[in-house]
Amino acid sequence: MNHLSANCSTLNIIGEIPLEINVNGITTTIIADVTTNLVTNLILGSDWIQSNNVYILTPEQRIMIRSRGKEVSTPFVKPPLLNYPVTLINHITLPPFSEKIVEAQVQHNNMIDVLFEPNPRLKNKALFTATALLNIENRRIKISIINATNRQQTLSEGTKLGIVTQLSSTIGVTIPSNYLIERIPEGKACKELIPEGKGANKSNKLNFNNIPTIASYGKQHQCRKCYQHFDTSNELFKHLRNQCYPDEIRQQINKLTEHISDDKQREQILKILWKYGKLFDISEPSKIDIILKNAIDTGTHRPVHTPPYRKSNKDQETLRKETDKLLKNGIIEHSTSPWSSPVVLVKKKDGTTRFCVDYR
Repeated sequence: MNHLSANCSTLNIIGEIPLEINVNGITTTIIADVTTNLVTNLILGSDWIQSNNVYILTPEQRIMIRSRGKEVSTPFVKPPLLNYPVTLINHITLPPFSEKIVEAQVQHNNMIDVLFEPNPRLKNKALFTATALLNIENRRIKISIINATNRQQTLSEGTKLGIVTQLSSTIGVTIPSNYLIERIPEGKACKELIPEGKGANKSNKLNFNNIPTIASYGKQHQCRKCYQHFDTSNELFKHLRNQCYPDEIRQQINKLTEHISDDKQREQILKILWKYGKLFDISEPSKIDIILKNAIDTGTHRPVHTPPYRKSNKDQETLRKETDKLLKNGIIEHSTSPWSSPVVLVKKKDGTTRFCVDYR
């Protein structure tokens, strides 16, 4: 089941869990969906309200519950801590393996000392900022960002860098145990740094002098099917030809060369076709790794953000499946950019659906 937030964006549901909600001695139960992108810790909806006879008394600023002849109420409570987004003020470009201090903006006037927590999506691009206690001046704070990749990265004006929380007299910070081990997360950007996208828990340091060699080795001489490494490309091609290419490719290549009568010439053509055998594999999507990196200079123009269109439950499910498929195949990745356009589903003549982005 899919849920839409107030701005019509889809919530990413990863599971469900039974919860007990206690209101002044009356215990209620509910099966709650767990999501990764909720703006608060918990939202109780109309299903909980109706099944437990909950009355929301707005003029009196309280809720009331009646259960088995018992009636209890509890007042509305203002949240003790509110999180406010921190956004980048200016467009920036980070050189490879560099650190830069940037200015960010907080949309709140009455805060001075705050706790800054970085946006977890930045880690997927191997961009790192630290959780820190910061001071706000004129709604601005300064944050240090590290680009831990061997390529230039660009962040647009308005990119969400994290959130800040007003400091109370006592602060308790809980650090997950896996944070101490997984120093660098798995992600597309990190595969340029670490072979096979593994975490940095096996070594405390990255030897940047060896990075091009390791990345090149992992890319050029590793079987994409069984992930076995080889010393040379010839050994890799022989392995693919004899073991890991599907039978459909083998039959197609043999059919393309069966008309060549000269054995020597046929073997030469076979070597070329097997070298680029992936071109004949239609069992899974393929993509082109473009080495050239570029960015569009938008100047001082404010980012254009178009919220998602409303869709039926069927279209939402189709959209979720298509998005998961593109993510799994590495064709798209999570974005932290303030620029966004909605996705539309267009039916083709053969009845299938085309996944399109509406840039109008």
